[in-house]
Amino acid sequence: MQDVYMSRLHELTIILYALSVLFYFFDFMHNNQRANKTAFWLLSFVWALQTSFLIVYMKDTGRFPVLTIMEGLYFYTWVLISLSLAINRLLKVDFIVFFANMLGFIIMAIHTFAPVHESSGKIAEKVVSELLFIHITAAILSYGAFSLSFIFSVLYCVQYNLLKKKQWGKRLIRIPDLAKLEYVSYLLNVISVPILLIALILGIQWAIIQKPDFFWYDPKIVGSFIVLLIYSIYLYLRATNKLRGKNIALLNIMNFLMVMINFIFIGKFSSFHF
Repeated sequence: MQDVYMSRLHELTIILYALSVLFYFFDFMHNNQRANKTAFWLLSFVWALQTSFLIVYMKDTGRFPVLTIMEGLYFYTWVLISLSLAINRLLKVDFIVFFANMLGFIIMAIHTFAPVHESSGKIAEKVVSELLFIHITAAILSYGAFSLSFIFSVLYCVQYNLLKKKQWGKRLIRIPDLAKLEYVSYLLNVISVPILLIALILGIQWAIIQKPDFFWYDPKIVGSFIVLLIYSIYLYLRATNKLRGKNIALLNIMNFLMVMINFIFIGKFSSFHF
């Protein structure tokens, strides 16, 4: 009975999430503040429900829910919503929550409607350790920050094109200036890269201890180090002023595509990521 109840709550969450996306899209197209406020409160309610689910799940399982791909997707969505709401609150960036919402809704839908594999839970119980917990949590936090950095770069390109085409209007005014968008995007990557590095170091240490047949050229490890490398190159080019403006924004967008490929697809070919 409890499982049915929780399932219905998950369905309600995805419906509210969809409504929030629709209201944010309406606001994006028509600059409607009432729609913006409605979408914000819907998203806040979704965040509260997700937080409750996480607490209940941790109480039932006795561990933090990041040890399977479905748990990771759910926690990733929660991190994305939390960071976007916080940034919107602190920096008053109207469209950041809209774009983060679209990305988070896609991930949430994948989590909600994906088939359940009981074996994943059994495997997760076997690999519980503080080292693994910190590794996965740090990796997902870094991916969440990379996601928001990507969204700021997308907004930069939108604002850049509006200015270039001289399309003055309310939408142009509501998007922050180019310098602010570029700086916040850069700052998020500055935070994300060392967190990802820590996650990789701890993950490799765990693998060496737990997996006698561990090998360095595992696809997931290679993919993660590629992500670390391309973002390190981004930071170098931005810090030395060798690449600025729209070019650095486009590079950041391309980098994020590699993040998604590594997070969603490459892990399927790993010998120990499941």
